Amino acid sequence: MKKLLTSLTLAAAACSAWAWPDKPVTLVVPFPPGGSTDQIARILAPRLQEKLGGTFVVDNKAGATGTIGASAVTRAAPDGYTLFVSSLGPFVIAPHLLAKVPYNALTDFDYITVAVQAPNVLVVPAASPHKSMADVIAYQKANPGKMSFASSGNGSSDHLTAELYWQQTGTTGVHVPYKGGGPVMTDLLGGQVDSSFMNINTAMPQITAGKLRALSITSAQRSPLLPSVPTLEELGIKDANVYSWQAVAAPKGLPADIKAKLHAAIVSTLNDPAIKPKLLDVGFEVVANTPAQFTAFQAAEFARWKNLITSRKISAD
Repeated sequence: MKKLLTSLTLAAAACSAWAWPDKPVTLVVPFPPGGSTDQIARILAPRLQEKLGGTFVVDNKAGATGTIGASAVTRAAPDGYTLFVSSLGPFVIAPHLLAKVPYNALTDFDYITVAVQAPNVLVVPAASPHKSMADVIAYQKANPGKMSFASSGNGSSDHLTAELYWQQTGTTGVHVPYKGGGPVMTDLLGGQVDSSFMNINTAMPQITAGKLRALSITSAQRSPLLPSVPTLEELGIKDANVYSWQAVAAPKGLPADIKAKLHAAIVSTLNDPAIKPKLLDVGFEVVANTPAQFTAFQAAEFARWKNLITSRKISAD
């Protein structure tokens, strides 16, 4: 009897996985609608629906630097009906930035893939006297703690990029945190702040319009969107490559066959000739790595940002 019950249980689990998805799948985005992460989720949802059947919906659960949405996902059943589409913040920054995070970013997720990544660009207003990184560094060395660097908030990718840049160049600046990228752009264009390590997706329209000047980029190689803009590494600033990235994960314990189906459908979507060029056009680089690669990358990024946040004494306050 016991063997029969075990066999029936395993058969039921297999049938359940085989039938997946037979009810709506929720893609939790831990930020408000309209940002880069939300954009990626809304590109994926209809294509996953086409490829896998069922219904895929995006649910924006914003708050507490993304940790509210992340926590909700880790508490959900690992049955393939709750997925997490997020930037790096809740995965590798918030756990070191906040006093207490209600999940373990290293053990509470099944990592499916890093979907895309995008570098940051150091931009200044078009009217700025700084025409190159050499100008910026010379000014900072002559005027320590004077040049302002705006960010979308304490612990954001743009803030941490500035901290890393200051650390690697032995310079100092004034960090000016805002509540989101919109106010940063407004004050940068208005000349109220001197500069920002802005995400390339956000900066490109104003760079193209001639309202912002790009001085350097945090990618490993020059961006095809900004071929004349040197990387920090080219300029002799080592270990300062920074990418903002968006990834897909699930609560720990996701069945292997569902993970495999999801991974294949996501990678196929990101490399679709109707989608990939559009992502590249706005500055995203398609990563679409394997679950094992994402797991290793997550661990490396977690350690990297922990070291910077701790050594620079950065907090969310």
